[in-house]
Amino acid sequence: MKNDMSRRYHTRVITNIIYSAVLACLVEVFVVTNLSMVGRYAVENGREGSLAAMFYQPEALVVVLYLLLGVAVFSITFLFLQRDALEYITKISAAMQNIAAGDLNTSVEVVGDDEFSVMAANINRMVEEIRELMDKERESERTKNELITNVAHDLRTPLTSIIGYLELLSGPVQLEPEMREKYINITYTKAKRLQKLIEDLFGFTKLNYGKISMRVSQVDIIKLLSQLLEEFYPNFMEKDLAYELQSNVPSKTITADGNLLARLFDNLLGNAIKYGAEGKKILVKVHADEEFVTVSVTNYGYVIPKEELPLLFEKFYRVEQSRSTNTGGTGLGLAIAKNIVEMHGGTIGVTSDLNGTVFTVKLQVNFDINREHFGSTGDSHEYEM
Repeated sequence: MKNDMSRRYHTRVITNIIYSAVLACLVEVFVVTNLSMVGRYAVENGREGSLAAMFYQPEALVVVLYLLLGVAVFSITFLFLQRDALEYITKISAAMQNIAAGDLNTSVEVVGDDEFSVMAANINRMVEEIRELMDKERESERTKNELITNVAHDLRTPLTSIIGYLELLSGPVQLEPEMREKYINITYTKAKRLQKLIEDLFGFTKLNYGKISMRVSQVDIIKLLSQLLEEFYPNFMEKDLAYELQSNVPSKTITADGNLLARLFDNLLGNAIKYGAEGKKILVKVHADEEFVTVSVTNYGYVIPKEELPLLFEKFYRVEQSRSTNTGGTGLGLAIAKNIVEMHGGTIGVTSDLNGTVFTVKLQVNFDINREHFGSTGDSHEYEM
């Protein structure tokens, strides 16, 4: 394609040269013929010393004048035929100067199909890529600033409570055993919340600014979900929640990173418990076939407004901000879950209505990490987020 455009441009230039040369020759023949006739007329009428007589038998000076005339006609004609290309080159040069000066709103109209039009298209694409890169840099900077703000806010609240209760426990005032046990339990709860916040923030920074090692193996997803539900039993009891695991198969082995899947469903179950306490039940359903496994986590508590559903997987977003101080969390759990699902080549979605809030994860049974992301062999890879 590039060679074709170059060939067309060179053909156009050669054609213009031929046109200019032919026109110069015609003008030259016309001028020489007419001046020779004028000179002969002057000689025949006895005016050998006149200026016109010089053109009848040209001298060296006249030959030079004829040559200069031909060059001038050729040059003017060629420049006239090339004027569009020259103007286009001027526009491209001006655009490059503006870009070099920092004006990224500059664009060049793509005209024709020669090398200059390709150059203009490349300049426009380069400017667009630079703009996108700068937007990403600004977004990265904004995210970092937002992360620092959220870290300061989310860590300060439980840490302040922990310090306050420890001061009471270690103070000179003797507390009743019941009160002392109550303060210890509160401190422990706040410390666990602080641990969860730090884990979420650490996971977020690894997902966005570092690398996560995927260690793919064979994982029984039914067994994994059963174990997670058992681990969450104290949380279910605390919130007075019932839970149920339904599956169309007794067991299903898939190719995945077991630790990452555990974190994925840990976040989804934790989210369901926090926001589904009013519904009194958490339902986990598994549907497996030969190619895919679909896992849904349903809570019957707070109905999420439809306009908020697309925002749930954005980092730092929290449903009903006023409740977040009570439910805790950094707003990173679902963002982390989405990243883990995408690392496995799957999809995640959410619906919410009076029939419940349902988070649905669809994973491949035979996930091929080499085909999906790397094109090489091996079962452990550094996957850059």
